[in-house]
Amino acid sequence: MKIAILGYSGSGKSTLARWLAEQDNLAVLHLDQVQYLPDWQIREKDEQLDLVRTFMENQTDWVIDGNYSNIYLEQRLNEADWIILMQVNRWAALRRVIQRYRIYKGVTRPDLTDGCNEKLDWDFIKWIIWQGRSRKKRRHFSDVRRKYQEKTVLIKNQSQLDQLMREWNQI
Repeated sequence: MKIAILGYSGSGKSTLARWLAEQDNLAVLHLDQVQYLPDWQIREKDEQLDLVRTFMENQTDWVIDGNYSNIYLEQRLNEADWIILMQVNRWAALRRVIQRYRIYKGVTRPDLTDGCNEKLDWDFIKWIIWQGRSRKKRRHFSDVRRKYQEKTVLIKNQSQLDQLMREWNQI
């Protein structure tokens, strides 16, 4: 089984990816780990592409979380058996990010590269509330839903996420 998880920042993509990987014994790739080197330095694009290509070629079953449209997005979506779109509202996402910050303040959370300690600043808050929800991003998610409607699951709130998790093994 192959699962691609897309969605807004703070929506729970990485947490769900870890849970699904545990449930179904899937290899998991967090694209934030591909994007970032320690201290939030950006990895060279060719190296990012090599890491993702190698992962996808060497795993028969996987879950990949992250948007990153410039890192084999079409291939990920085409190969995925399931696409999960995490579109929780901006205030729920902000709440999640604040909660995450309280848990991981000053350390690296499991879905990031070692040395990328959890941080919360005004720029990231603006991203969660406004900039990361641009018309272009909303249109992109709508296009994904329309193009892959037979294999896309939309999660807009915690109740829908809880239901997906309860019913997952029946899917």
